[in-house]
Amino acid sequence: TDGYDTRKYLARLPELQLAISQIRSGYFNPGEPHKFTEFADHLVANDRFCVIADYEEYVKCQGEVSDLYMDWVKWTKKCLLNIASSGKFSSDRTINQYATEIWDIKPVEVELNPSKS
Repeated sequence: TDGYDTRKYLARLPELQLAISQIRSGYFNPGEPHKFTEFADHLVANDRFCVIADYEEYVKCQGEVSDLYMDWVKWTKKCLLNIASSGKFSSDRTINQYATEIWDIKPVEVELNPSKS
């Protein structure tokens, strides 16, 4: 992420600065106050997924979602439309497709309940 400087984003986001500071200080985990210090430092120094850059849009979108959730008729309609539009998904199908198309391997038959003779 050339040209991406997390500190520039943090400079104008005092609530995010506070959250990261609290994570670093152990505020949320007083029993192990330094447990997430390295995580917070790494996020600020090496935010390769641009999480900090996306923060403002995330908060805005979450506000819209929260508002929508308060209207149960609209929320339910969107949920049902989302479910209906999600299409077919099966982890078994996906694994089989990867096995065939990417890994070029064949399935092995496994007897789960072998009969005792």
